[in-house]
Amino acid sequence: MDKTILLGKTTEELKQLAISLAMPSFVGKQLADWLYKKKVTEFDQMTNLSLANRQKLKEHCIIGFSSPSDCQTSVDGTKKYLFKVGDHYIESVFIPETDRATLCVSTQVGCKMNCLFCATGKQGFSAQLTTSQILNQIFSIPESDQLTNVVFMGMGEPFDNTDNVLRTLDVLTSDYGLAWSPKRITVSTVGLIPGLKRFLSESKCHLAVSLHNPIADERREIMPAQKAFPIESVIEEIKRYDFSGQRRVSFEYTMFKGVNDQPRHINALVSMLDGLECRVNLIRFHTVPDIQLEGTPMEKMIAFRDELNKRGITATIRKSRGEDIFAACGLLSTKKLEKSSGR
Repeated sequence: MDKTILLGKTTEELKQLAISLAMPSFVGKQLADWLYKKKVTEFDQMTNLSLANRQKLKEHCIIGFSSPSDCQTSVDGTKKYLFKVGDHYIESVFIPETDRATLCVSTQVGCKMNCLFCATGKQGFSAQLTTSQILNQIFSIPESDQLTNVVFMGMGEPFDNTDNVLRTLDVLTSDYGLAWSPKRITVSTVGLIPGLKRFLSESKCHLAVSLHNPIADERREIMPAQKAFPIESVIEEIKRYDFSGQRRVSFEYTMFKGVNDQPRHINALVSMLDGLECRVNLIRFHTVPDIQLEGTPMEKMIAFRDELNKRGITATIRKSRGEDIFAACGLLSTKKLEKSSGR
């Protein structure tokens, strides 16, 4: 019989587990403390549990931590961690800055969205990550205690795995877990509306939308999700919620030469985002093998940004990090898979 994984369980679930193993219910609260506050990796470290109860836990449970299988470090300090999940790999990227330390985490093995410019989409979809597998990326890296922010912008579409993403957010923000402010967390989506609705209603974390082109027919060419979830409908849903306070919404906009960097795109962005308190993050394209897209030159990105700002849309150019270590999403795991299969 498979052992129960503790990482990712709520206090109430841990209490019920304790009762099922003939332990007092308060052991559940103790387990949550050891898991999320103290981040222990062995049952013998749980010193306020009796030896008998620790033995029961060893027989029926595992904690759920697993170390990265590989790590690459960029010249700019960015680190890409690789985690083995079954026969596949997922990635997390640690980004240190002067005033913050951010971890970008994955939510799926591969991805169903198949965006033209994304290496992860070329892998296809293999599996949903469980709550414990998502949390493990945050808890098991050496820099775990340094983290100030987490962004769900790695491999996979978070709202195609909504249940496990929301459970992860609960652990990160609840008192029994890390007790983080939701302001420290951003979840990104291409715009899957059912999951988006749940997230906006059940969480107070920041939202980032992968926009990349405001013109419907053109967006459909690079982002197949546009067919089922038109960006116009996504924006309409977002406008139902209040983003004038502490919660933020931003739009990710990777710039491709001649594809989405023309004056018509500026006009469409200004029209689409009118009246919405938001930010547009312009992103330099990391070259992806076998994808026939080029990045927009920096001088044109600057002009694009300046024109958006001039017309009332807050826009910034995101600093590019970790290009020398395949930091673009999906590149390192694809390379690892190809190496392990002998290709």
